[in-house]
Amino acid sequence: MSNHDDVLARIESLLEDEDDWVSAMSTVACELHTSFEHFHWTGFYRTVKPNVLKIGPYQGGHGCLVIPFDKGICGAAARTGETQDVPDVHARSEHIACSSTTLSEVVVPIKNSSGQVVAVLDLDSDLPAAFSPEDVSFTEHLCQYLGAKYF
Repeated sequence: MSNHDDVLARIESLLEDEDDWVSAMSTVACELHTSFEHFHWTGFYRTVKPNVLKIGPYQGGHGCLVIPFDKGICGAAARTGETQDVPDVHARSEHIACSSTTLSEVVVPIKNSSGQVVAVLDLDSDLPAAFSPEDVSFTEHLCQYLGAKYF
């Protein structure tokens, strides 16, 4: 079993009887952040009103508090409903530098049963091209699980 499988099994076990979305996000952010050394900022942005994300539970330094859907990598994931895998954040003109040390980023949307983006999971790394295809696939699977469980 890979580390990804171990982490997913731990998260599913921790959330088995949890019905509170904020508690779930907090638990997931903590588990991911402490399980992968290259996850330097790990957290959620929640859709709080049409086309607006607001920071949710996270681990790491301060993040941006509010991100419109038309700004940044998180906004792109929320707007398109598609994973944003960015090995070099400086290559994306819309990147918002919430942290000057971030070099790569993966943002995965979390959708409700109607397909609407209710949140995004944002992973930032201070290393270039830090996220493997396995990291991306794992995170997408995790976000599908969270969307199905909580929405």
